[in-house]
Amino acid sequence: MLSMQQFETVVNLAPLISIDFIVRNSKNKILLGRRINKPAKDFLFTIGGRIYKNEKIENAKTRILNDELNLEFKDLNPKFIGIFAHFYKDSFCDDNISTHYVNFAYEIDISYMQNLPKNQHNDYVWLSLDELLNSEEVHQYVKNYFTNSNCNIK
Repeated sequence: MLSMQQFETVVNLAPLISIDFIVRNSKNKILLGRRINKPAKDFLFTIGGRIYKNEKIENAKTRILNDELNLEFKDLNPKFIGIFAHFYKDSFCDDNISTHYVNFAYEIDISYMQNLPKNQHNDYVWLSLDELLNSEEVHQYVKNYFTNSNCNIK
């Protein structure tokens, strides 16, 4: 595991690899959480996290779903949506260090959720696609999942 100083150097010099989950319920609403941390602090955002060095993608999906949503990966069948680039002017550690993510997006359907963790998001909402696309509280990168012509999400 990297020290905080080493991780700051990585964020400053290289892109991070991450996974986002577009979580949809039976009413066709999308789950978003209000981010606690930079980048994208205070925006409504999809649920996700970075992939660690030497971590297989399947293991990262399992860990992220468990950490972020208390969900078991074995019960789900994530659908790959696409790869996206996210560029932020700030980072978790400094407003003068930018963050670059290469993001793998997946969609999952969930019928029921409870006890959502509060370590990355302090509030959660379910929004229709129209609400999501028209909300100023939803980050543009989330909207891009639904408006990008190369994306297979409906």
